[in-house]
Amino acid sequence: MSTVVAIDGPSASGKSTTARLVARHLGFLHLDTGAMYRAVTLACHKQALPADPSPQMSALLDELDIRFERDAAGNQRVLLNGADVSQLIRTPEINRAVSRYSALPVVRERLVRFQRQMAAENDVVCEGRDIGTRVFPEAAYKFFIVADIEIRARRRQQELLAKGYEADLALLETELQRRDAEDSAREHSPLVQADDAIVIDTSGLTIEEQVATVIAHIEAQTKP
Repeated sequence: MSTVVAIDGPSASGKSTTARLVARHLGFLHLDTGAMYRAVTLACHKQALPADPSPQMSALLDELDIRFERDAAGNQRVLLNGADVSQLIRTPEINRAVSRYSALPVVRERLVRFQRQMAAENDVVCEGRDIGTRVFPEAAYKFFIVADIEIRARRRQQELLAKGYEADLALLETELQRRDAEDSAREHSPLVQADDAIVIDTSGLTIEEQVATVIAHIEAQTKP
């Protein structure tokens, strides 16, 4: 039976980078669900599809092929219908729109099936907002990563500046607060902490410390 490490939390809390590095340490597949929802959002934007359930949306989801591959340097790439979209799904435009598309039940149901299929075939570290509560409620290890909103906004700003995008700190903080509210209030698969998840506040932690904390908890739970 495959092993699942579930890491949930709000945007820019550090969960994606932590999940990627924990997966690398354990030799597991990093199942980046956020990238999957971003890929769907990108596909919808390319076809000018609004964030509404429709026959066109269902048809698009049926035709989507989302895969994860590692390049020669060991970095994981996101492929959408065979094209590398790893950078395109991280633009400010997709950042602003992804919560609306990811809130659609038709989108979540399609991607959850895919995520469970991947986990049935691989040991995975999976991160998102409802991994430990809905996608993998029986996950062997569950974590909920949080951070102060100011810290999260600064992290997002640094990420965008590194990619050449202008990033106003106050605006980013407002957008993160809006995203938190949308993710927590949505009816279908809201952002919520699993009762048995270990909470890790990364506000004062480096990424190395975040990864070490998660690995330490996993190793402690696996000791006889």
